[in-house]
Amino acid sequence: MATPMNITMIGTGYVGLVSGTCFAEMGMNVTCVDIDAEKIRLLKEEAQIPIYEPGLKELVAQNVAAGKLDFTTNLADSVPTADAVFIAVGTPQDEDGSADMKYVLAAAEQIAAHLQGYTVIVNKSTVPVGTAKRVEEVIASANPQADFDVVSNPEFLREGDAIKDFMETDRVVVGVPNARSQAVMEQLYTPQTSQGVALLVTDPASSELIKYAANAFLATKITFINEVAQLCQKVGANVQDVSRGMGMDSRIGARFLQPGPGYGGSCFPKDTHALAKIGQDNGQPMTLVEQTIAANQHIKEAMASQVIAAMGGVAGKTIAVWGLAFKANTDDMRDGPALTILPLLHAAGAKVVAYDPEAMENAKRLMPQLEYAASAEAAVAGADALVLLTEWEVFTQADLTQLKEALAVPQVIDLRNVYSPSKMAEMGFAYTSIGRTAVTSSITKVADVA
Repeated sequence: MATPMNITMIGTGYVGLVSGTCFAEMGMNVTCVDIDAEKIRLLKEEAQIPIYEPGLKELVAQNVAAGKLDFTTNLADSVPTADAVFIAVGTPQDEDGSADMKYVLAAAEQIAAHLQGYTVIVNKSTVPVGTAKRVEEVIASANPQADFDVVSNPEFLREGDAIKDFMETDRVVVGVPNARSQAVMEQLYTPQTSQGVALLVTDPASSELIKYAANAFLATKITFINEVAQLCQKVGANVQDVSRGMGMDSRIGARFLQPGPGYGGSCFPKDTHALAKIGQDNGQPMTLVEQTIAANQHIKEAMASQVIAAMGGVAGKTIAVWGLAFKANTDDMRDGPALTILPLLHAAGAKVVAYDPEAMENAKRLMPQLEYAASAEAAVAGADALVLLTEWEVFTQADLTQLKEALAVPQVIDLRNVYSPSKMAEMGFAYTSIGRTAVTSSITKVADVA
């Protein structure tokens, strides 16, 4: 049996912690490094996870107990013996839309001082084209004797499904400068490629662009169906039938064709802006991406207008909100629809009472002007309408009879299309969704999409 590889993962945020833990689960010896001493203490001593990701806490504890996963603030603890050092620090959006590279370049400089023997430096953070070269220059300048190569290895993790996405990925992409570094990356991913996972080996620039292009395309697909949903409302069509008909075409596919209140989160907003900026900097405007960014913001604002219209105005009325995170199974609110829609409703005179299973603390910090309930039931008690904003299972499986009894006015504005229009009509709700006309109880259940 081959000796397990030694991996150093710099950064214990979303990408670093998930990736490091999954590499440990695959049999590697992994040390995660972070400059935040308190975060490392909590991870090391109390197994407290700084993010919400289903299954991650248990997987961290399991691999720490097995001696495969460790945490430290000191690069010298693991970099000298590492076969590969991953840079998985944040690349937040700068004021001009570009990715802020200061954390990546600082990590590269710090790595340089501790390199011993041949080491592959892996950019796991989402970074602009040309970053592998920049990291190489930083390390070579700081340590001219270092024996290393810089590789691009983008992540494709969906929040809420990150462990599955890592362990059962569609593909692994690596951008390598030579055969020597390619051999290390092939060994690293052998547990997956031996199970049939495709390994795409390319040059670093192409690998860096693949991540941006993939996320921008998915963001465009989401925005397209959201705009189609708006058109469906104008012409009396059913967006879920339109989406289903489109998705049956193998050239299009059904995924990412579910209408909603606009995309958000840590990836799509940041990556679309970054790709647009890369295009501008290189004299090749990414006009479709730029339009996607603008259209997505318009859709969020249109959702607030739809709520106001459905309620015949909201001034002086109480609106219960189920869901604050940008999607279910995460506490992430970054650039989420809630941050646009709910302040607009509040500004229009509504009393907004919100609840989310995981994102409450983030929401209170980001939107202190709103009110927050201790439970889903408390949020709807006496409200003039319910707005469903995030598709958590606790909301999609809610007891509708109890919901109707709790609301002062039995009105639901469903911005995720999770409920059946005919069922809501049968129960006596005033029901508004996205891109679907009202369905009466005489329509057969076959036509329903719950």
